[in-house]
Amino acid sequence: METQGINLFIVDDNKLLVADLKNYLKNKFGVSLEISIFYDGESCLANVNEDTHIVILDYNMEGKNGLEILKLIKEKNPKTEVIMLSSNEDIAVSIETFRAGAKDYILKGYGSLTMISKLVNNIITAPIKLLVKEFGISRYMAMFLLVFVGVGIFAIFGYNMMNK
Repeated sequence: METQGINLFIVDDNKLLVADLKNYLKNKFGVSLEISIFYDGESCLANVNEDTHIVILDYNMEGKNGLEILKLIKEKNPKTEVIMLSSNEDIAVSIETFRAGAKDYILKGYGSLTMISKLVNNIITAPIKLLVKEFGISRYMAMFLLVFVGVGIFAIFGYNMMNK
């Protein structure tokens, strides 16, 4: 997938929840998110690649459970941030998902959409926060630099594609 935004996968067998979550995130982040939806872990795995940035993953699904899918996602792309979204309140399950590399474990229910939105925002803005912290520059300068570098990369990529 080659897009300018953040590639986010929603993986859950509950179609109503998936639709609600997708609409909520689209309203919050607009075109900065490219959202793909999957109703089982295997179809998600078939699409995970180096451009998969964030996966919101249900724990309880038919076939492989969320923990198994999480481990396979991390094998394919260790940089992918995985947010577990589950109705399973077992603390041992949440600990296992953290050990396997989950960014967070959120229980389905009231407030879960807000928590997911905050996590996605933190993931998206992490490079800006890093520049501010490491180099002591303003947030606006950090955003400018990231946009400037991004435009430069796309310009070089476009130039190379035209000269092939």
